[in-house]
Amino acid sequence: MSQYPIVLLCIGLLAGGRTGAQSPRPYSQTVTQNGTRVTVTLTPVDSSKPEADSLREKESVRVQVRLQDAATGSPLAGGSPAAWIDRKPATGPMSAEQCTAKVKLFAEGSSFSRSEVDLTSYFIVIMNLDATLTVVDPRFGYGDTRLLAMVALDGPAEDWSLSNDGSRLYVSVPSANEIVSVDTASWKVAGTVATIPHAAVTALQPDEGYLWVAFGGQEEESGVIAVDPHSLKVVSKLRTGRGYHHLAFSGDSSYLYVTNPEEGTVSVIDTRKLTKVADIPVGLKPSWIAYSELAKAAYVANEGDGKIVVIDGAEKKIRATIQAAPGLGQIRFAPGDRYGLTVNPINNFVYIVDAASNRIVQQGKLDSGPDQIAFTNKQAHIRQRGSDSVLVIALASLGGNDQEISVADFSGGRNPPGETSLSSPADSIVQASGENGVLVANPKDKSIYYYMEGSAAPMGNLSTYGHEPRAILAVDRNLRERSSGLYETTTALPPSGNYMFALFLDQPRVVSCLDLPVGVDPSVAHPVVAKLKVASHVQPSIVAGKAARMEFQLTDAETGRPENGAVDVMVLMVGPSWQRRAIAVANGNGAYSVDFVVPSAGTYNVLLAAPSLGLNYTQYATVEVKKGSN
Repeated sequence: MSQYPIVLLCIGLLAGGRTGAQSPRPYSQTVTQNGTRVTVTLTPVDSSKPEADSLREKESVRVQVRLQDAATGSPLAGGSPAAWIDRKPATGPMSAEQCTAKVKLFAEGSSFSRSEVDLTSYFIVIMNLDATLTVVDPRFGYGDTRLLAMVALDGPAEDWSLSNDGSRLYVSVPSANEIVSVDTASWKVAGTVATIPHAAVTALQPDEGYLWVAFGGQEEESGVIAVDPHSLKVVSKLRTGRGYHHLAFSGDSSYLYVTNPEEGTVSVIDTRKLTKVADIPVGLKPSWIAYSELAKAAYVANEGDGKIVVIDGAEKKIRATIQAAPGLGQIRFAPGDRYGLTVNPINNFVYIVDAASNRIVQQGKLDSGPDQIAFTNKQAHIRQRGSDSVLVIALASLGGNDQEISVADFSGGRNPPGETSLSSPADSIVQASGENGVLVANPKDKSIYYYMEGSAAPMGNLSTYGHEPRAILAVDRNLRERSSGLYETTTALPPSGNYMFALFLDQPRVVSCLDLPVGVDPSVAHPVVAKLKVASHVQPSIVAGKAARMEFQLTDAETGRPENGAVDVMVLMVGPSWQRRAIAVANGNGAYSVDFVVPSAGTYNVLLAAPSLGLNYTQYATVEVKKGSN
């Protein structure tokens, strides 16, 4: 929080604000502070539901914050509004001091002062080896993560595409011959596109006109299918040729380029007319493809003959051919679209292609099976199949003609991050949202590691709850500027009750607490949850490096009846630079236990959660871990 004076407006408390009366759908409130007019609007994402007097619990809503100059009405662009939704105090009207304190706690991001809904956060979606997706709220800086959802699929996922606003995730499931649409506000399956044989690579047009799905693979009936991303209806089915297809779009979404490895061709699809306009022979086993908007051309990496073929975007014919070496894999363009990187897991080389001259301007020998490229704003990260090292190339070093590439590295875990039981074309290294860091999925470690750029060791790690992660995706939940002065995101509302919408803007300074009533949805089940009493039996002192058992008993606070049979009782132990989460074992008579081996000495907090019993993470013990003897 800045040290500048805070001008606070608590709606219903200070002059100039609107009252907290029930608001019709959509919810809308406007406040003015420091010459700035702020309009907050919440609108249900699903407009097909019956109209109601107020927003309803668990409902997915689109949140919009519009910033304007109060005098002129002109939009205020380039802002960074932050917002949270949390319950209002039950003790009566909220004071200005209470609102200030709440906003300060939310902005500090403490693990023990979380709001019901945080619109400054991002979520991590993990594609698992089994038929699930794991969704977590990462808290690497505080030694904690929160499991948000497990999305069950009809088979293992293959690939995915995220909508521009982050509200929909489209997932291909080859074994079920389908595409699944996941609502990222509620993390529930919103719809399915069935009867797509061996649905594999997916790609959403930049303008989101169609979702394209590669199907068929080695079959004669193999190509791409166009799907309306809103209705999930199949619009067109086009045969292109045999092989595992990769896809790339022209920058204006007018054309789709499809590789056909077994045919040695690239098909060009007119996405406006939904017709195939060309099959271009490019060489032996064209696999990956990338489009450079700067060069207005598609670049094809041929695995079979090692050629990088440049297809002119206007003429739809070969502009240039660049010879590398057989075995080429993924090709991707760095931000700016001038320099393309392609890796060769056979000869362990990386090649840098300059789209301005259509020649290889740099190349370098790597370690062991480089197979995937990911970019942050400043670096390229290369995953390897045979080494635990993740290789790093500074983007500023690209383009030095014939100069040797300078490559750094960091350890991506105990096992090679590229070693997996089932590969996926989706990214397994992604930039952490809004940060100069990356998240690395390590399948054999069953963990996600977080690295700040320039660090040699992970800053934290995220458990995958026993699943093998094949790919990861960062989904922003923060308010992003969609047009000048309009900031937007989607979220799911909390359970019914009286809430506040807390808003903070640093420049110009705005701090507001708006009344936000959330109504009951008759279709939502409201089980009666017993109030729990937790009796802990945690050793007050344990030794680092040695196993320690933590035991506790859950009973009904009113009747004393033991709470047996809960399968989601979880214990989180948080300490200096280390945290571990485990599911507790039920021992009967309401007793549960879990074993930990703490690696180093220090003071650790022990938290307990049981969602099925209505118990969120609550600290119930502090443990002093002593240094072990050598």
